[in-house]
Amino acid sequence: MRKIILLFTVCAVAFSAAKAQENKDAGFYATDTIQQIRLHFAQDNWQYLLDSLRMNGDGMLLADLDVNGQKYEYVGVRFRKSKAFQPESKRNGLYIKLDYINKTQNIQGHSHIVLSDALRDPSMVREVLGFEIARQYMPAPEANYAQVYINDGLYGLFVNIEALDEGFLNKHYGSADGPFFSARPHDYYEREPRGCKQGIGASLQYDPNPECNMYRFDLKAKAGWDDLYQLTKILNEEPGKIEQILDVDRALWMLAFNNAIVNLYSYSGKYSDNYHLYLMPSGRFTTIPGDLNFAFGSFKNTGQGSDLKLKQLQELDPLLHADNILKPLISKLLQEDKYRKMYLSHLRTIAYDYLISGKYAERARELQRLISSAYMSDPGKYYTYEQFNRSLTETIGEHSRIPGIIQLLEKRADYLKKTKVLTPIPPQISEVKVLGRPRYSSVKVEVFKVQARVGHLPKRVYLMYRFSEDEPFRSVRMRDDGHSNDGEADDGLFGATVAPQSGETNFEYYIVAENLHMISYDPPDYMWKRYKTTLEELSR
Repeated sequence: MRKIILLFTVCAVAFSAAKAQENKDAGFYATDTIQQIRLHFAQDNWQYLLDSLRMNGDGMLLADLDVNGQKYEYVGVRFRKSKAFQPESKRNGLYIKLDYINKTQNIQGHSHIVLSDALRDPSMVREVLGFEIARQYMPAPEANYAQVYINDGLYGLFVNIEALDEGFLNKHYGSADGPFFSARPHDYYEREPRGCKQGIGASLQYDPNPECNMYRFDLKAKAGWDDLYQLTKILNEEPGKIEQILDVDRALWMLAFNNAIVNLYSYSGKYSDNYHLYLMPSGRFTTIPGDLNFAFGSFKNTGQGSDLKLKQLQELDPLLHADNILKPLISKLLQEDKYRKMYLSHLRTIAYDYLISGKYAERARELQRLISSAYMSDPGKYYTYEQFNRSLTETIGEHSRIPGIIQLLEKRADYLKKTKVLTPIPPQISEVKVLGRPRYSSVKVEVFKVQARVGHLPKRVYLMYRFSEDEPFRSVRMRDDGHSNDGEADDGLFGATVAPQSGETNFEYYIVAENLHMISYDPPDYMWKRYKTTLEELSR
């Protein structure tokens, strides 16, 4: 009989290059099929053993694993550390470490499998749909579904979520060497020592004692606490310097996402927890959203009073916490006019892309159709099949009162469309191009002359550019003055010229336009795609 093996440290995981990883991810996290995962433990009392290991640390139990017919030996298994864990429950989430013994063992480049039990989600679509929306605007985990069998018995239907490990970090940031912080669950703070601000959670309030952050975050690295301390100090005391240490745009996307879909089990909610920070190679932190099992109004408390009723969730203030000094990541950033416009523009984009268009509802129904039969046969499901079928359009539960996703967002879409801060029309960007060699000219192009037509009363227009993917974007003001390769003055055509300084020939760029109330970007999905050209192409 195999022995129970305890694991107290996390081993490094080797992953392939980012592009290869991206291709591999599609199969294991494809949302058009349900993964089949089978675990076999040597012990018949595996549930008791996993309960004991979960309650006594991070120990793991050996098992054999079969994923869609592919076999893996000696993997490590434990119940997930989450609010949903309950001893003796028929349905606890699972964490599987494929390279627990065999360090080369992985599934399509992944060495970890994370299976969520979807507590507080009778629809079973919150996590898959939520992460799918988030990934349009920021790095966020892949997610789909898996039917799990243990010792030949059906354990249930689970949500298969990409682990935030080396593979994820390498894929999105080009390195996994930086400190990775996870905001600790709020119930941990009861053990905060004297001398630390009490009850502030992972809100990033500045605490003079750097060690206090150690009680609010988990760190996956040997060092990094000083960096987190500096982040809180600059955010609270010198917010004008915040871009030196934080990718503000990514943070604003996360905050806008939380507000749009009413994800209050997050930084935006009562406890300021359930999110992550990663120190990128550039020396700046970036934010990553946490679990979404309680998203779409399943968790209802903002930290200002009691739980919100359905109508209050539907009409959640787009500027929630904008003046709340206890939420500096929101209040300090939104004090700056530019960041406030960026945040509102991001929120407006998400609202129109998914909520007002109804795209979220179509996708939610599609996901439920995929898993309907599997859900019906789940022996440990938290909700009845009848509740599952009503869960998109009706509130489920007598005590938790979990709103239907469509029930919540249909009226929220109407509210956001009409709310005053989101009604202004953003600038309209078109006719973006870089000028090439004039016809019949034999002179090679040596500078990048960018033009863009901008309407709807632009106040400022910027060209964001870089010469290499390894460097951050720089900005230069585009002008409509008749002297900036922009045509006639005040004709709506803006121009800017960028001259390479060290022989650079490649050019990547996008346009940012600002009017009195909003900001626009072109390409609209500038987070993932930008315009590209070379001096060679322009000289043809």
